[in-house]
Amino acid sequence: MSKIKKRPYRSVTRNTQAVQTRTRILGVAKNLFESEGFEYATIEKIAQAAGVSVPTIYSLFQSKRGVLRALMDEALPRDQFDALVEKSIQEKSPIMRLHFSAKIARQMYDAEKAQMDIFRGAAVLAPEFKELEKEREMRRYDRQQVTIKAMAEEQSLAAGLSVKKARDILWAFTGRDLYRMFVVEQGWASDDYEKWLAQMLINALIGNQSV
Repeated sequence: MSKIKKRPYRSVTRNTQAVQTRTRILGVAKNLFESEGFEYATIEKIAQAAGVSVPTIYSLFQSKRGVLRALMDEALPRDQFDALVEKSIQEKSPIMRLHFSAKIARQMYDAEKAQMDIFRGAAVLAPEFKELEKEREMRRYDRQQVTIKAMAEEQSLAAGLSVKKARDILWAFTGRDLYRMFVVEQGWASDDYEKWLAQMLINALIGNQSV
């Protein structure tokens, strides 16, 4: 007797359900982090509110820190982020490359804006968040090496500016804190922040130029 083959649609259905479950958990977790604070929103509370078992959350995210990491990583969809990075890498003009760096920062923090209160609260209350944030910042620092390396090879960095300092400047200027201070605290339009950031990067890394 031949074995009965599993119907393909069953696999598709399971994958769809898994995605829906993951999305539901993240939505519930975000609401609980906002209403109760990261410290008090336990895995058990998240599971109960999402209508899933505790093991389900651990299988998907490993820990509450993993849930928070997923919220942070999914603020800006990965394909959208990768598309911007790829355009930046392909860009030949160092000035336009820095404009892309500003655009990436703006879009990433615009997407995170609604979650910034969660992240700041978690940073204060939960030591593990600081490790997660450090991990993300180092990843951002490493990714920016491509931009600075290209500028060094084409000798477009400002005179006397080392590669190390250039990387540090790009990383610092495109950090979340400047966006928070200007856009969130002082009410700047995101477009104004992006234009200002691009010009600051150009001035600091190339010289006093504008486009």
